[in-house]
Amino acid sequence: MQIKVGFQELVRRAEAVIGTISATEALAAANDEQTVFVDLRDIRELQREGKIPGAKHVPRGMLEFWIDPGSPYHKPLFSEPKRFIFYCNLGWRSALAAQVAQEMGLENLCHIDGGFEAWKEAGGEVEQKPAK
Repeated sequence: MQIKVGFQELVRRAEAVIGTISATEALAAANDEQTVFVDLRDIRELQREGKIPGAKHVPRGMLEFWIDPGSPYHKPLFSEPKRFIFYCNLGWRSALAAQVAQEMGLENLCHIDGGFEAWKEAGGEVEQKPAK
């Protein structure tokens, strides 16, 4: 199978149109009550590695449905006038997700360059998620 566009090109295109912040900038926003960290990683990643304290887990496959007020799965969180900081493990999924969310009309959002790994490397606190 010949791929027309690879994931790296898709991420590059997404990052050209969305906001990207460093892990240090994300750390500075950690205690801001008007900021919501959105963890897009798989539940197994959260259970294994923890998450940014207070982050909301949004399964990547449900993001569009949770954002859209017309969806039966809509989450009111996404209708609040908050700043949304998306992240995943390395920043690839979060870049793509932020691009889609922006296209859907979600305002005031960005993603963390380097994702959760960069957060930890910058000294960010990690909240352990209990296994179910």
